[in-house]
Amino acid sequence: MPDAAALPRSQRLAVGCATVCGIGRLRPGPGTWASIVAGLSAWPAIVLLPTTMLTVVLLVAVAAVTLVGWWSAPAAMRHFASGDPGPVVIDEVAGTWLTIALVPASTLASAPLTSVLLAVLLFRVFDIAKPWPVGWFERLPGAVGIMADDLAAGAIAGILAAAILH
Repeated sequence: MPDAAALPRSQRLAVGCATVCGIGRLRPGPGTWASIVAGLSAWPAIVLLPTTMLTVVLLVAVAAVTLVGWWSAPAAMRHFASGDPGPVVIDEVAGTWLTIALVPASTLASAPLTSVLLAVLLFRVFDIAKPWPVGWFERLPGAVGIMADDLAAGAIAGILAAAILH
């Protein structure tokens, strides 16, 4: 694997985004580390935003991170010479945030710690186990597949988290 510092600036930026500033290089379980960081980074929105804005803000963040993932994943795939590189964890951020966003805002506000912990745990279970349709989405080519399976896992985990917490 080439040294990231030797890459052109735009490719360095893309690899940095795809690995979420290097979190994807943490071992063991870079996806789990990224999900934990995603849960922690959602915390300020959960505790500071009014519930009327919370879901919309989280869904906009999911959309933004997904777009950055689609842009950055191809450069990371080239850099790591892999179709789905382990250090690429921006998809875990998108999936974790989607899981959290699907928990009702009133539940997030009243039980933030329980909600975030359950969301992260359920997301990781579905992301690792890859039940249908998550596994199907993973087989899509390139950056779409990298991002889509985690969004599918996040959707399923979010629905389940919402049902459990309700």
